[in-house]
Amino acid sequence: MDTRPNILFVMTDQQRADTIAALGNSHIITPNMDRLVRRGVTFTNAYSTCPVCVPARYTIRTGREPAKTGVYCNGMPDLTPDQPQEMEVRCGDYIARTLSKLGYRTFGIGKFHTLPWDEDLGYEVHLRSEELYGNPDQRNRDDFAAFIAKEHPEYDWVEGLMGERTDMYYMPQMSPMPADITVEAWAASRAVEQIRVKDDRPYFGFVSFVGPHPPFAPPIPFNRIYDPDRMPDPVCGDIGTDHMDDQIPWMNYMIWAEDINNSHARVLKSRYYGEITYIDQCLGKILDAVESGPNVDNTLICFFSDHGDHLGDHHAWQKESFLEASCRVPFLLSWPKHLPQNTRRDDLVCLTDLFGIATSAAGKKELRDGADVLASTLGRATPREYLLGCYERPGGPQFKLMVRSGEWKYIYMANGGREQLFNIKEDPYELRQRVGGCPDVADRLRQAAVKALGAPNIDRALECGSLRKFPYSERKRVRIHQFDLSRGVTGFPKSSEDILATIRKFGIGD
Repeated sequence: MDTRPNILFVMTDQQRADTIAALGNSHIITPNMDRLVRRGVTFTNAYSTCPVCVPARYTIRTGREPAKTGVYCNGMPDLTPDQPQEMEVRCGDYIARTLSKLGYRTFGIGKFHTLPWDEDLGYEVHLRSEELYGNPDQRNRDDFAAFIAKEHPEYDWVEGLMGERTDMYYMPQMSPMPADITVEAWAASRAVEQIRVKDDRPYFGFVSFVGPHPPFAPPIPFNRIYDPDRMPDPVCGDIGTDHMDDQIPWMNYMIWAEDINNSHARVLKSRYYGEITYIDQCLGKILDAVESGPNVDNTLICFFSDHGDHLGDHHAWQKESFLEASCRVPFLLSWPKHLPQNTRRDDLVCLTDLFGIATSAAGKKELRDGADVLASTLGRATPREYLLGCYERPGGPQFKLMVRSGEWKYIYMANGGREQLFNIKEDPYELRQRVGGCPDVADRLRQAAVKALGAPNIDRALECGSLRKFPYSERKRVRIHQFDLSRGVTGFPKSSEDILATIRKFGIGD
């Protein structure tokens, strides 16, 4: 009999680290995330080292940082000529393929955000639910969209199955789907089915929820369980410090969020929390399936998110910065047979470590670019001293990085050579810029960054042994359009004739 553990990864999208009740948020209800907190170890200094969807997910599935994956933003890999073109050639087998080769039954369910969208990730059972459909074929082959078309055709006319995007990105909404057939409910149901499959092999499962990524559109009644007037306002500092990173105002404008006021922000937070509480209920069904199975104490569960959301803090929305709201993530590990329960640790950990966690538990440790989190948790290894994060093309003006060490965080932006330094212990909301007052600390972390950037590909961010910088310039402001391309919708009508043609297409007024 195989005595190795089952391994279950459960991932949310764009969930901040401070959104779990058991970890101190008195404004939200998360009984099942609380259940995981009690069941295991919470890492309170966990980070997404490239805090945006596609790069974060490639760090998880490869155990490699962007210098190897080449993915520094939501786009195609940016490689140097000596790097192999194939991701698994330059990084090694993906996590699912690795666990399959180790004799695990593997399943992946939900959002994977791959390039291309239907990339083979090595799962025996792979059920996808992506947010956007680039053409009719993709919508037809997306497993959640196909489920709606086949099982609930009364909703197949809906273009945005998870809510409206584009100009509605940060507008409070209600899900167009009932609570029992949303994409989260679908993912939880498919996960339960897979967990209950009878098989002599242990399983490796990866369940990836689409929410609480905007649009914030929880289903009834989760759209109305939190009173906006009981939500706290965003926490903002001096806008000159908050917006030193021009990515922030650029992104605000892109998603129609450049002038959201506090009352609007509280409404959005109430819907965001509603999404999280709804996902928590879906998570509960998965945990019930695990706990009703035969191997509950020998099931390793890892719960995490790919990045956070500024949610108005620092006069900012979305992610892609190295401020805590954006890059610090929930990171819960529970394995009753081996790990302590209801424990907090302040080790510096990151999403890249998940590969080593899974392979260590499976009996063939392969850390790749990660740290040995299981060993350090059990006192058998020393946690990392420094953690480096980076975003955007190294050697380009939008490149930026973070170094975390002890109670300090250093942020560098190549655009203008701008620097920020925060003492996270004394100033957890990052309101006090400390570069001028603590030059020795800034220099120590700056040199740690230079050393870490010596690896191939990412070394393009250096120039003459120092961090490369460019004259400061504001990025050109643009709006994002994320309509349903599978239905031929590419943008807003541009003329009265286009408006009338759109109306006629739906047979209105005929």
